[in-house]
Amino acid sequence: MKMASSTMLFSLTLLFLGIIALSNAQSLSLKYYSKTCPKVESIVKKETNKIMVVAPTLAAPLLRMHFHDCFVRGCDGSMLINSTTNSQAEKDGFPNLSLRGYGSIDRVKTAVEKECPGVVSCADILALVARDATLALHGPFWPVPLGRRDGRVSLANETLANLPPPFFNITQLKASFASKNLTTKDLVVLSGSHTIGTSHCSSFSNRLYNFTGRGDSDPSLDPNYAARLRSRCPPADQTTLVEMDPGSFKTFDEDYYTLVAKRRGLFTSDSALLADSETREYVLRQARTKGSTFLEDFAESMVKMGKIGVLTGSQGEVRRRCAFVN
Repeated sequence: MKMASSTMLFSLTLLFLGIIALSNAQSLSLKYYSKTCPKVESIVKKETNKIMVVAPTLAAPLLRMHFHDCFVRGCDGSMLINSTTNSQAEKDGFPNLSLRGYGSIDRVKTAVEKECPGVVSCADILALVARDATLALHGPFWPVPLGRRDGRVSLANETLANLPPPFFNITQLKASFASKNLTTKDLVVLSGSHTIGTSHCSSFSNRLYNFTGRGDSDPSLDPNYAARLRSRCPPADQTTLVEMDPGSFKTFDEDYYTLVAKRRGLFTSDSALLADSETREYVLRQARTKGSTFLEDFAESMVKMGKIGVLTGSQGEVRRRCAFVN
């Protein structure tokens, strides 16, 4: 009886937290800053475009930064906080060590602060920059509901438990996304962000040299593609970068799905999309290219992702500098 009561209490707690999260997400608004900072979107876009002209390869890390922020404690900008002598922050968690672009967020924040000091949260700026950086690489536009507040807590040890690694199988991936109230379709759609950017060899080298611990390669990987990757990535290589979408890694398009359909997805998590009927059907449909719905689908899933666990109203704060709690 005691165990049943505990289970019921736990379920009610989850339900209560879910209701709070849904309420917060619904309180976001496209017109949130219409009176307090009406030029915020144009300022963010202008600064982001300046950055993309000089460093288009930053688009992928900035988009990934938004994803990583939302999956740990919700979209609260905690990804941007610096570590202190007493606490290691999210940006220093293992999954985030390869991320870059924090200076770009600071640059945009500075421009916004000049126009509207103490008004626009870092969480909102990160969401807008992710959208505008994607758009600069011919990706889709999506409306970004605003009104997020910045969290005050950032813990490195929460990253591994919340961020799906590149070696996850389809069951693990679906569970990870479901825990954030994202669907299987959101999973396969948001995986399409791998159409831009690069990865270190260390993120997939086990697929080339030691997939099952016997010095073998991943049989789900196209052998010709595996041979090409081995020529780029010697064993134990920690520094070489490989394009995730060879030939168009600076263009946001549906080519990613063509590669996955040909068993040329770079990560185990990419190949895993062929192991589930729903995700496989989506991959094959987008790979046909003609009539692709990927860009529209991506925009829809990004709006949904951007509402995960947001803080609103009197919760959290609006940080003056994104790397430091007020």
